Amino acid sequence: MSNLFNIALGIHIFFGGIALVIAPLAMVTVKGGLWHRRWGKIYFWSMAGIALSATLLCWLRSGLFLFLIAIFSFYLALTGYRVLRRKQPETKAQALDWCAAIAMVLAGIGLLVLGAFGENGSPRWVRMIFGTIGLLLGVIDIGIFLRPTLKKRAWFYAHMTRFLSAYVATVTAFSVVNFQFLPYFWRWLWPTILGTAGITIWRRYYARKFAATAAPVPAMATKQ
Repeated sequence: MSNLFNIALGIHIFFGGIALVIAPLAMVTVKGGLWHRRWGKIYFWSMAGIALSATLLCWLRSGLFLFLIAIFSFYLALTGYRVLRRKQPETKAQALDWCAAIAMVLAGIGLLVLGAFGENGSPRWVRMIFGTIGLLLGVIDIGIFLRPTLKKRAWFYAHMTRFLSAYVATVTAFSVVNFQFLPYFWRWLWPTILGTAGITIWRRYYARKFAATAAPVPAMATKQ
């Protein structure tokens, strides 16, 4: 069992390192361009490798909490990838989308239960915070499946927000393992706090950019 755990841990660290490096490359390349798509796919499959190896690690030793966090993290990447298949409002969510959303709802509930009945202090709050976020994500997505939005660029915001959030989850994992000098609460939460602020700024930037692109060009004044 020990050897199997070490192998799974090595695979987990390998894919985690790839994800940490590749995601910024996708961020800085032209959106929709060849290399943006290539880096994005590599990042997604790296997140899949992280999730699968984390599942094995949790089964062997790490426990239920980290398994639920693994579901939480991969859900962000999966939904960011899957939304590209639903750019048109009339495109319905498929079975995989529904199963993933339901799994996220259950994982969110599981984290809330662990927080409610677990140890006091920072670990409880971390579980409660991530449980609340996960539960809201799943419920919101199920609502979108039932009543798809008609906004033209909704898929764009969903895709980038979820992929960026998945990267925040990757940074969080790195912080939890390596930033032992920080208190437990902040090791877990500082990437989410800074990441949420960054994503908000990013969304506002593109909202202004799209609005400027859509604005009518003023007619030139008639020469006298």
